[in-house]
Amino acid sequence: MNEGTRWIAFASSALAFLAYEGWSIWLGRRHPERLARSTHARMRVSWVAALGRQPGFEIVAVQALRNSLMSATIAASTAALALVATVTLASGNIASTVASGKTTARAVLEILLMACLFASYVCSAMAMRYFSHAGFVMSMPVTAPEREPLNPMAAEYVERAGLLYSWGLRFFLMVAPLVAGIVSWLAMPPMTAALIAVMWFFDRPPRMLATGAPALNK
Repeated sequence: MNEGTRWIAFASSALAFLAYEGWSIWLGRRHPERLARSTHARMRVSWVAALGRQPGFEIVAVQALRNSLMSATIAASTAALALVATVTLASGNIASTVASGKTTARAVLEILLMACLFASYVCSAMAMRYFSHAGFVMSMPVTAPEREPLNPMAAEYVERAGLLYSWGLRFFLMVAPLVAGIVSWLAMPPMTAALIAVMWFFDRPPRMLATGAPALNK
């Protein structure tokens, strides 16, 4: 396969993915109840508000945040290890491409692969930061006067952490078509289509929220 065909395969895959993400952002702003990311963000805010009215549930709140923190920790560690391996394997080819002064599609894919892994690590690490700060607030006694002015901050931090964790996973999933393109350009468009299908499966909200009917009736 010549270099022009490789660029066409890359461009078509990138445009398809960007179109899906653009549509998802539009849908989340216009119809937030039809996108899981938006409904989950509202759910987390409601969770903070509900536990903020229940004395004695501070330990429950901290345990829930701890579970989320550990999930983000695992995601960040996995992305960091994958990034180190990618840099080790791809640095030679990227260096030779830069030295030659010619931009190849393979080198672009390798750079994007490292960028996605780094972005996944950063998003997961930032999610850990926000979950940790929210834990300090949620561990305060509900009746403590110091907690009341901090409840809005806890709600915003939990919402931010959830969104960052979600983006961390999305960046990690983006690795699949990039790796497929490095191995075989013919595999990149089908892998991109498969990735979009998987993301749409994850982006669908619970049916009872999307349709307004209880899920048990479906």
